[in-house]
Amino acid sequence: MKITKTFMMIGIASAVMMQVSSCKEAQRENPLLQESTLPFGAPDFSKIDSTDYLPAFEVAIQQTKENIAKILENQDSATFENTILPYEESGKLLDRVTRTFFAIVEADKTPEIGEIEKKVTPMLTDLENEISFNKQLFERIRQVYDKQHDSLTGEDQKLLEEIYKSFVRNGALLPDDKMERMKEINKKISDLQTEWGDVLPNATNEAVVWVDKKEDLAGLSEADIAQCQKDAESRGKKAPYAIVIVNTTQQAPLASLDNRELRKKVYEASIHRADGTGKYNTFPIVVEIAKLRAEQAEIMGYPNYASYSLENTMAKTPVNVYDFLSKLIKAYLPKADAETKAIEDFARKTQGAEFQLQPYDYFYYSAKMKKELLDISEDEVKPYFNVDSVLVNGVFYAANRAYGLTFKERTDLSTYHPDMKTFEVIDKDGTTKALFYCDYFRRPTKRGGAWMDGFQKQSRQWNQLPIIFNVCNSAKAPEGQPSLLTWDEVTTMFHEFGHALHGMLSDCQYNTLSGTSVARDFVEMPSQFNESFATIPEVFDHYARHYKTGEPMPADLKERMLKSINFQPCYALGENLAATCVDLAWHMLASKDIPTADKAMEFETESLRKVGLLNPFIPIPPRYHTSYFNHVWGGGYAAGYYSYLWTEVLAVNVADVFAKRGALDPATGQDFRDKILSRGNTGDLMQMFTDFTGMKEPDASSLLKARGL
Repeated sequence: MKITKTFMMIGIASAVMMQVSSCKEAQRENPLLQESTLPFGAPDFSKIDSTDYLPAFEVAIQQTKENIAKILENQDSATFENTILPYEESGKLLDRVTRTFFAIVEADKTPEIGEIEKKVTPMLTDLENEISFNKQLFERIRQVYDKQHDSLTGEDQKLLEEIYKSFVRNGALLPDDKMERMKEINKKISDLQTEWGDVLPNATNEAVVWVDKKEDLAGLSEADIAQCQKDAESRGKKAPYAIVIVNTTQQAPLASLDNRELRKKVYEASIHRADGTGKYNTFPIVVEIAKLRAEQAEIMGYPNYASYSLENTMAKTPVNVYDFLSKLIKAYLPKADAETKAIEDFARKTQGAEFQLQPYDYFYYSAKMKKELLDISEDEVKPYFNVDSVLVNGVFYAANRAYGLTFKERTDLSTYHPDMKTFEVIDKDGTTKALFYCDYFRRPTKRGGAWMDGFQKQSRQWNQLPIIFNVCNSAKAPEGQPSLLTWDEVTTMFHEFGHALHGMLSDCQYNTLSGTSVARDFVEMPSQFNESFATIPEVFDHYARHYKTGEPMPADLKERMLKSINFQPCYALGENLAATCVDLAWHMLASKDIPTADKAMEFETESLRKVGLLNPFIPIPPRYHTSYFNHVWGGGYAAGYYSYLWTEVLAVNVADVFAKRGALDPATGQDFRDKILSRGNTGDLMQMFTDFTGMKEPDASSLLKARGL
């Protein structure tokens, strides 16, 4: 069993719901311990109180232990039916409680929820250790694997493989002393990631840049200035205006702010939010996690954590990943050099021959250059990207045309925050397929970024429909004004909904295998492919409508806007390559070579220099510097951030198939559902890709072409 806050894919379930009388409460029934009376078993947030979570975890953990004990009490020889299936069923209650609670932790983490998390996380780690290193349990699983693996077929065989291999990878075959050390490491990493989850959001919130005068915001639209005013009010109003820092290195206002000193201040607030130059320093957490991961890999017989982690992916080895990246870097560098020089030359027309382009200038002068060459600006197109229209007339419309899905808003289902919306997902035959929740607006209690997860995964074994949610961090407009999106935010909505479709269209027997329970370097493929729907003319015209008039974007503006998407594309690729190489550099180290916290930034700089991405003439920093790289230190992408580029190749290849057959052709959509979206982790992932595309292997050259390079 693997319990994590990043992918709460818990491969265990429970048989009987326990009454709250088993818990410490006597006054009321704990709604987390009852079967929900809402449709589809949706969590009833109108009844759930924060004080319900800890007792619910206590009951669910105890029930899981009792269910495991029943497996071990069985005196019969171990079989798939008396060992593997009961194991799969052993923690259903815990799955529900965990999914509900950590959805709140990520999206609405109040101080009270944070304190509960600190208590719950070690409880879950202890349970995971107790089960993962239970020799008697593993012996029964191994007996089934040895005796029945070859006679089982389909999902039964795959479930057995996944359970057996997860125990082996967690250290079930280790001698006692090393097993005990692995338990200690698991606990320490869990504690450190909880600490990271506290520090980084606080650091990001603290990094807000306060602005006293409206004239200092020259270049921003009136709507953006109003947003700065609203953000200041929601954060204590230390000044009339506030520029909020988001999770990535670059910040959207840098494309518009005329005040260079303010641009520099915003950029430096972003990159220094958690490196110790201010109130917060995550480097001590980083180096400790890196050291523990490296030791974990060494105990398991691997030279470093990257080798250990990548074994279970499509890429398989660090050599394969570096080979993939080196080809991209080689093609990228001369183009990035030319792009940067062109932007700097453009800036020198107004700033003088001595002007040197800095990272905080890149977006600003690129936008100016785009305006001059293509006559297009973000402010010109944002009125056509109302968040509600993008969702209903874009994201949902594409899913309807390609997959036959329709979406009915459900205002009768409670949510954890008023900003959320809920939709019933109806298949083309009229049956309900899933529930979908969306939570798109940023707030101080929400961590940065965008993600998909579920309150409930699809499982025929558990008789469960998927209950999926998307979370983003777009700005919510002041009362009475429309919430308008940037193009990047539009594609983010399509991206996260691609993950949602992977969860909603799952059709698997077992919870452990369903939905997005696939390798990291495959899971991002459906989401990146779904971004392609955003620019299909029929879809674009359907959602890109002016928020006041409802008129579609004029043909001339549309043409200029679509041309601008790949205008100067090197920055986006470069920041991704740099972040990927930073991630791999940390996880290629042996435990003895992990730098100290005060040398962490120096190590990052040197690692970028070694791969040719530290070029003073190409001021493109990593999308995430080490100190705020949540994917790697707080999430499940350690040694795996490369997967965004890897799966982009797969996604482009899939999009080419759709384009050839008809981008919104229902037959092609059904084929994609049948061969990929519905199958979860029930088969070989490369074979799934081949079955749909007809390609024996991905064509990486298509990525550069798709990016305009």
